[in-house]
Amino acid sequence: MKIKSSVAVAAALSVMSCTAQKDVKKIPDSISGIYPRLAYYNNEGECGTGAVVPWADRLWVITYGPHLPNGSSDKLYEVTSDYRQIVRDESIGGTPANRMIHKESNQLFIGPYAIDKTGKVRVIPYAKMPGRHTGNARHLTDPANKIYYGTMEEGFYEVDVNTLEAKELYQDGNNKKQKKNDTDAGPINALLPGVHGKGLYSGQGVMLFTNNGEGTQEALKKFDVEAGVLAEWDGKDWKVVRRNQFVEVTGPGGIYGNANPETDPLWATGWDHKSVLLGVRDAKNGWSFYRLPKASHSYDGAHGWNTEWPRIRNVGTESQPDYLMTMHGMFWDFPGMFAACNSAGIRPRSAYLKVIGDFTRWNDQLVFGCDDSAQKEFLNKRKAKGNIEGPGQSNSNLWFTSLTKPDELGPATAEGAVWAKESVKANEASEPFLFSGWANRCGWLKNEGNQPVTFTFEIDEAGNNEWKTLKSVTVNAGKAASVPFLSMEKGEWIRVKADKNTMATVSFNYTSPDTRSTSSGPIYKGLTTVDKTTTTGGLLYGLGDNRRALGLLANVTVNGKISETGYYEMGDKLELVRKDDAKTADLIRSKFAIPQQVISIEESSVLVVDDLGRRWRLPLGNETYKKLTDQGVLRVCREVATERDLFSCMGTFYELPAENADGYAKIRPVSTHNYRINDYASYRGMLVLTGVTPEEVKENPHIVVSDDGKAAVWVGVIDDLWTLGKPVGQGGPWKDTDVKAGVASDPYLIAFYDKKELALSHQSNKNVMITVEVDPTGNGDWMECASYTVKPGEKLVQQLPESFQARWIRFVSDTDTKATAWLEYK
Repeated sequence: MKIKSSVAVAAALSVMSCTAQKDVKKIPDSISGIYPRLAYYNNEGECGTGAVVPWADRLWVITYGPHLPNGSSDKLYEVTSDYRQIVRDESIGGTPANRMIHKESNQLFIGPYAIDKTGKVRVIPYAKMPGRHTGNARHLTDPANKIYYGTMEEGFYEVDVNTLEAKELYQDGNNKKQKKNDTDAGPINALLPGVHGKGLYSGQGVMLFTNNGEGTQEALKKFDVEAGVLAEWDGKDWKVVRRNQFVEVTGPGGIYGNANPETDPLWATGWDHKSVLLGVRDAKNGWSFYRLPKASHSYDGAHGWNTEWPRIRNVGTESQPDYLMTMHGMFWDFPGMFAACNSAGIRPRSAYLKVIGDFTRWNDQLVFGCDDSAQKEFLNKRKAKGNIEGPGQSNSNLWFTSLTKPDELGPATAEGAVWAKESVKANEASEPFLFSGWANRCGWLKNEGNQPVTFTFEIDEAGNNEWKTLKSVTVNAGKAASVPFLSMEKGEWIRVKADKNTMATVSFNYTSPDTRSTSSGPIYKGLTTVDKTTTTGGLLYGLGDNRRALGLLANVTVNGKISETGYYEMGDKLELVRKDDAKTADLIRSKFAIPQQVISIEESSVLVVDDLGRRWRLPLGNETYKKLTDQGVLRVCREVATERDLFSCMGTFYELPAENADGYAKIRPVSTHNYRINDYASYRGMLVLTGVTPEEVKENPHIVVSDDGKAAVWVGVIDDLWTLGKPVGQGGPWKDTDVKAGVASDPYLIAFYDKKELALSHQSNKNVMITVEVDPTGNGDWMECASYTVKPGEKLVQQLPESFQARWIRFVSDTDTKATAWLEYK
């Protein structure tokens, strides 16, 4: 970024100063459900929320650091009804995410703490019960007097609820003598396959345990290798139920344990590279498994680090339960007595961007405990971010929302597969895949074998495990087919069979109508629009060393000339105050500069070459963004929620998974706007943006302006971005491009856009056949979708149907020519 000074800059600053001082306003206690004063910090590489539980007239919260089995600087917190935070002196930290209410003793067990009905806290020292406490479960034989603790490295204990004496059942892997693990994922226990323990629960005579990762070098880089486990223990022996990545295990009794442990169902959620997994255990018939689509792939990664304890929680009341499930970036309605013979009722609600560790209902609102700003940023590095550092100190916060917020965020568009380039046996049904809950549904299938295969789709209409034939589709060897008829059918679950042994891919893409406006919501009033040449911006940095403030190196742009206006800090009262701190200003200037030329904005589209050398193309927006991006004045990529990035390009914000979760292959557009956003960062659970026109700020509490008018920021939460504007754009992989016969274009993003129009043309003097191929999942499952014969001088235009959905699209010409493949997303 070039810094220049001018008389015009000084004049602009004078006007802004007068305007800002004239309209001084008080920032409210909370912004978009975030109370900045309730943020919590630690001295570790991450500060996630392990559990949030209402108890003894308070809300109790624990935080965790990344791998601290013997304690840390993390705390146990109380939050009062008037939103005051009390830090408990008994705090011993660690990496806890366990919580259970033991009814018989009337105690809350949360982390290593036992809290009675009066709020008295007792502590189980890590010296007596070491490990990263990941879950609690009711005891199999003495539930009135004992509970189980499980750790992430497969240490298991039974604890006397009265004396808090802990008996070791299986030793925690951190305490075992072994060769140093070369993955930095922590020690690996040999008790069960997989690493990175998550859930613990009991019922039907067994205790369930899950982990969601693998401790190998391969798992640190790939998302689709074997990882994780769902296991059960009968009090004597361990049994591996399924070798996949699992997280939550619970039942209708939730935090209390099942009321009828012998017969109540047990639930487990997980995933593989194809889809979300849902397991249910029946006392008589054992386990059944189902598949659901993924809204977000930011949770993928075979190491398991990218998931922060997805949950199923009762957010209703004890007398009127209402279960909310979080899984892969989607809020789901979950039926309270879900079972294999009663599987109806799972419905998507809306997509979200926050990283949520736990949630609960409290004072007739929802409270989400989040994982917002990790100082370490772990493996989440990429070229588009440059050498930017993480925040100076890890911090996170609680997010308070209405009970209806899970219905009000992003569209529930999602996709997943039952088979992905895998061997399938003749007449053997796939696992059921969720079918109900979306307005438009499309299926894709590919026969990877060497002979024609007939695929038969079956429907479970009522969720009672009774299946009927829907339709059959015959696909020749090596060919693909779409299944557009799905939107017309009704049912809870769908599955598929092949009439011959073969290799096959079968996936489903589901779309919810995007009813959002293309205009930004009123909370963004005061951000500078892209057509303006004057703006107040700056570079952001969450400070370290327990300063607990946001640093802003402010600048002003006038007619393309940029001048620094000073260094400012913002604390929990959201007041921007000028500071004389040359050292921090220099740090921001050097470590948080916007990297140059990390993407290429071409005439046809945005070209991104990822860290693996893969090429991806994204839509264009307002052409002014190209100039500003080329000048290096707009941040392109930054982590704003732990282990996932926001990617900002041509006026569109995207959710961008970490490279080890397949990165750009699974990118998702969130919103499109017309603002010149200079920088963005996470702070105290909020999203902070720079690029403000202070003289336009009147009554918007989301805009903070310094007293001298020379610095300003926008504050909200990351999920406010859903109201920034529906994703739109235009472009394609070809625009008057020299193409070679039989050579496919680069992939171009088509997923999550609403109204889609395709135009094809060429400059040849003869007919040209252009074949359209789609990758429904982003896993490289390219399938031939359609072929069009385009005449010389013709512009062939196609309105793509509402049911059409895939993640990537590309084109192949049968002739050497100059061609255009152009898509408008409206």
